[in-house]
Order: sequence, then C-alpha cells, then structure tokens
Amino acid sequence: MSAVTNSGASPAGPLLRVSDLHRTAFITGASTGLGRAFTTMLLADGVRVWGTSRDPGRLADFTRDFPSLFTPVALELRDGVKAEAVFLAADHASGGFDLVINNAGYGLFAEFTGIEFGPWEEQLQVMLVNTARLSHAALRGFLARSATGRGGALVNIASLAAEFPLPFQSAYNVAKAGLVALNESLMVEVTGTNVVVIDFRPGDYQTDFEGSVRRPQLKPTPRMARAWIAFEAMMRGGPRPEHAAAALRRALLRQRSGTVRTGRFFQAVVAPLLARFGSLPFKRRIQARYFDVA
Repeated sequence: MSAVTNSGASPAGPLLRVSDLHRTAFITGASTGLGRAFTTMLLADGVRVWGTSRDPGRLADFTRDFPSLFTPVALELRDGVKAEAVFLAADHASGGFDLVINNAGYGLFAEFTGIEFGPWEEQLQVMLVNTARLSHAALRGFLARSATGRGGALVNIASLAAEFPLPFQSAYNVAKAGLVALNESLMVEVTGTNVVVIDFRPGDYQTDFEGSVRRPQLKPTPRMARAWIAFEAMMRGGPRPEHAAAALRRALLRQRSGTVRTGRFFQAVVAPLLARFGSLPFKRRIQARYFDVA
C-alpha cells in the first residue's frame, strides 16, 4: 500500500544502511544540486553508484574519493533513445541495478506565449517523456529479477510544483505533475511485488537551481520580474540539499512505495494541509501573494 511521508518522519533503524537493501544504484544528474547530495548519501552508505552528467568531468571528485564505488556515466537526456541505451549498458555492466533515481532536469522561466513553442515542448520531452523511458527500462529490469527475490526501487524526483505551480514555469509544472501521475500509476502496478516506487516531491533547496534556469523571453513583464525575485529568495532560503538526501534515505529504508514531500516545514507540511482542506480559489490567492503576482 502507498504510504505518504514527509521530511519530519522518524528514521528507520540506525544500524540499517541503504547498501543492505540496494547494492547498486543509477542516478541521473549526479553532478549538482540534489543529485549530488543523493549520490554522496548513497556512497557514504556503501552503495555502488553509476552517476550521470552531460560532462562526466564534473564527477571527478566522486571517482577520486570513491574509486571502488563510483562509476561516472556520460548521459544526455535530450536524446531518449540514446539515453535508454546508455542506461541498459550500465545496467548490464552492474549486474542489474537495485535502485534507480531519475533526478536530472532543468527550469524554463517564460510566459507560455512569450516564446516559441519549441523550448516548452523540449522540456516536456526531456523531463517527462524521456524520464518515463528510463523508468520503463528500470522497472522491466526490476520485475524480471523479482523472481529471484531481488526486486528494486524506482525513485522519480517530482516536485511540490506539481501541487503548487511556479509562476511562468508552466512546462516545468506540467512535467513534474506528469511524473507524479506516472508514479501513482506505477505504485498500483507494482503492488504485490518486491518492487518499490517512491514519488519524491522536494520544495525549494539551496542548490543554485535558479542559476541554471533558462530565461529565453527577451522582454520580461513587471510581474515576471517580481516573480523571479520571489523565486530566487525562496531558493536561497531553503534547506541544504543534505536535508533532502536524509529524507530520501529514510524513505528507502522503509522499503515501501509512497510519496515523500520534503523542504521547509511550511512547504512540506503546512501548505499541503491548506491545499487539502482549503478551496482552490484560496490556494490560488495564497500562491499569487507568495510570488508577488497578485
């Protein structure tokens, strides 16, 4: 059964490590932000990690510090067919992954009609369709090995933006909401197996995510400018990425499918309660004021 958790949940037994459950892991976007924190956490727990980046040189410190545990992988998620081939080759080399974390992604800040449709469509292709492709390949491997008792865990990094959309980041919101729907669907499909699906929804973290957001609109409006200032402030004021890694570690040690909301207490706990028990117009008013676009 699906379990709903949050960042304030108590940890599992202190003597249990992730490597006791998952010997090998594949993680996309391992060079920066939450992906780097997840990778660090897994390596510290003795997991053999295949971590990806478009530039494997950005993973050199992992290779140096964990030569027997870390393998860098060059992966470009824009090419879904090639990305799947890279994943399958790594899966074969590892002897079959026990844990797959789809983390890679990026932001696009613009009005929906303020730019051509191509960049919007590309973000959905990269972050939703191609991530689903890797999920498909990973789950096939887990289920094929489940007869031997191995199973596996699939973690798709969604976002609280699926519940509280970010202004002027519609493609990001849609991609993350799509991942949430995919995760919910897969949780049902793996019921009764020894495969786990975790829907991980982080809020704002100090990751410099805003520094990598693409801003292709040539003439931002005053409302966009105010929203961007609020967005930057939220990211700077969020917890450190290690906070998210600790939340993921607890979820993995529980060994059950579910949703993890993590971030500042207001984002991860209070806001979802307001959304659940308040009206949609109320939620929209709060959000508009939050981003100064009312």
